[in-house]
Amino acid sequence: MEKIATEIKDTLKETIFTTFELLKIMIPISIIVKILGELGIIEIAGDFLAPIMRVVGLPGDFGLVWATAMITNIYGGLVVFFSLSVKNSLTVAQVTVLGTMILVAHTLLIESRITQKAGVRLWFMLSLRVLGAFILGWILNIIFTSFNLYQNESMLLWKPTYENSSIFYWVIGECKNYFMIFIIILSLLFLMKILKKSGIINRLNNFLEPMLKSLGMSKDAAPITIIGMTLGLAYGGGLIIKEVKSGYLSKKDAFLSLSLMGLSHSLIEDTLLMIAIGASLAGILFARLLFTIAVMVVLIKFITHLSKRRFERYFVN
Repeated sequence: MEKIATEIKDTLKETIFTTFELLKIMIPISIIVKILGELGIIEIAGDFLAPIMRVVGLPGDFGLVWATAMITNIYGGLVVFFSLSVKNSLTVAQVTVLGTMILVAHTLLIESRITQKAGVRLWFMLSLRVLGAFILGWILNIIFTSFNLYQNESMLLWKPTYENSSIFYWVIGECKNYFMIFIIILSLLFLMKILKKSGIINRLNNFLEPMLKSLGMSKDAAPITIIGMTLGLAYGGGLIIKEVKSGYLSKKDAFLSLSLMGLSHSLIEDTLLMIAIGASLAGILFARLLFTIAVMVVLIKFITHLSKRRFERYFVN
């Protein structure tokens, strides 16, 4: 019993430390995002993106959807999407393109700061995700248009609810989000300990080692990478911050793991959200994963030709 109590105590300490590291990033940026929204800056960003949206086959005003998702989060973008969908009907192909771009590049202010804290240069992660989202959206639009795929009108299966926008309710909502982050991280750390004690982690690492090795990562990066890909970059990034500080992960492992998670993360929840607004699974999941693998192969070939000094100077903190 004493050993179990010690394990619980240690896990709580780790959870508090990891959550505190994330909140130091998330709280100030959440406040900044709220101010930007109140000042109308997010809407200005949407107008700026209008020409880009037309390149990927979308109406220009849907740039506001992507801008909102990038600056706030997916849910914020979906609220804007719903309001615009009342006046505009989109095809399944268009919704898939927009949904895929949102999945690759969203919540950038918070998630990019987390990856920066974990050791990846801010310029690189922002470039990877924003350019990656645009290029993937452009490729999908060309494929869908050339082969006349998914040209039927999309069906909106999920309607986001509008929340009270007052400061009081916003603060209450943010506090709920932060508490949920604490609970999720606590659950993850307990799960990690159970998986390690049971030997499942070792078996999983051995199974994934060939694939990860081909992507330039060691098997030490496997568990955290899987968490980030399935549950979200904020959680995977938060754990990587802890592992990097403890010396468990190398800079290269952290860089490659975060790059992979930057393009493909939260594959369960976020994918279901996009399906709910009428996107095709072929684009938002399979095409995204294939694109991620292709980008990682190119990225690995590039950094292997760099000296350690150049790599650490330009790509990691």
